[in-house]
Amino acid sequence: MASLKISEQQIINALCLYIAQKRQVQPHEVVVELMYDDDYGYSAEVEVNNRQQILIQANMIEALRFWLDTQQNIDPFSARLRFELHDEEGIIAFATVGE
Repeated sequence: MASLKISEQQIINALCLYIAQKRQVQPHEVVVELMYDDDYGYSAEVEVNNRQQILIQANMIEALRFWLDTQQNIDPFSARLRFELHDEEGIIAFATVGE
């Protein structure tokens, strides 16, 4: 089993690509802020064309699967994804892929 560490910036990039594809805009038109709350867990606030939307963890996982498929050439459904909050690195993710 291989494990891929996904940095906070890569998570943001994945969300930008995912939202851009859904909204039919360019990725640079998407603004993302990652968040963590003890009660609600991981989420992200995205803004496109002056409209804001909150993505829950399930949406973030869907975006990471899209990124794994389109940018990393990894079967997105073979990966187990989990998020972690680090003091120095911020919100990161790990994708564990069966070989």
